[in-house]
Amino acid sequence: MLDESKAVVVYVALGDSTGVGVGAREGGYVARLFDRIRRERPAARLQNLCVSGATSADLLRGQLARGIAAHPTLVTIGIGINDVARSVTEEEFARNYEEIVSRLRRETHAQVVVTNLPDISLAPAVPVYLQAEVRRRLLAFNLRLKELAERHGLLLVDAYEMTRETIPQHPEFFSADNFHPSDAGYEYWAELMWPTVKSALED
Repeated sequence: MLDESKAVVVYVALGDSTGVGVGAREGGYVARLFDRIRRERPAARLQNLCVSGATSADLLRGQLARGIAAHPTLVTIGIGINDVARSVTEEEFARNYEEIVSRLRRETHAQVVVTNLPDISLAPAVPVYLQAEVRRRLLAFNLRLKELAERHGLLLVDAYEMTRETIPQHPEFFSADNFHPSDAGYEYWAELMWPTVKSALED
């Protein structure tokens, strides 16, 4: 007989403004992923703890304990863009992320899906003279994320490569602030993440 308690998905989203949906009218990637999850698992529940402007340190201090207390079966993490923008070192970012993931592994049984940092150097709001340095930092942060994901057995979505190849052809993916995604941009992001999230539901 099916254990119904195990069938219920409790989705906790940790992250920044992209999880909130800043720049869009119909929600960010979290809301769009949850719509897809509910089509597969109608009893699913969402606790979106993402906060606009959050860094990895903010997530660690302000979101993580609440996320763990929700007893999630699925966690997505999308954090780091504000760390790059605020000159947080890659070492500090990696330490914060390590603690986040280690606690999730110790204190929950959730499947954890992480997205690396999209190529925000291509955003119209980023001045041309800063693009090379932003891209260098993104690559350094994403290398740390790749190493951490492999070490902890996390499911990693490579948003960097997908956006680097696609964004130049789709200016409509940016909202009016020329930095955050538009509705079309968030829909693309959710489409990128969905195959990985769906596989996490099935494990």
